[in-house]
Amino acid sequence: MKASIEQIKEMVPLIMQLWPDNTMEEAENILREYICSEETEVFTQVMNERYVGVALCALRHGYVEGCDTSPVGYLEGIVVEESYRKKGVANSLCKECEDWARGKGCIEFASDCEWTNDISLQFHLKIGFKEENRIICFRKKID
Repeated sequence: MKASIEQIKEMVPLIMQLWPDNTMEEAENILREYICSEETEVFTQVMNERYVGVALCALRHGYVEGCDTSPVGYLEGIVVEESYRKKGVANSLCKECEDWARGKGCIEFASDCEWTNDISLQFHLKIGFKEENRIICFRKKID
């Protein structure tokens, strides 16, 4: 289901699992920004009155690795409580994101994961994504 501002507090623990370097306030702000923008959306799954999954999606304009069109629907992040994994929650959330993107005029949907995150890689492949490329990003300070 599409998430609302009133559900932010309940979704924060899931966002903290997804991006543990964020503070609770940062997680709330991320959710608020995604819910309030026309270019982003949040979907959540509630089971037994418990928030068990969250997916964040966005429209990406310009180049998206492996895609030929713009904008592209993009799965920015997805997390499911460990005890609810492999029960179709993530697949259902991803389908809601895809439907949202299709409703925004997208004909392609993309995502990414860290190259060391084999669990995420296997999930993406299982639900129909095709691997397009692998890159290693570099940086150095020049001051």
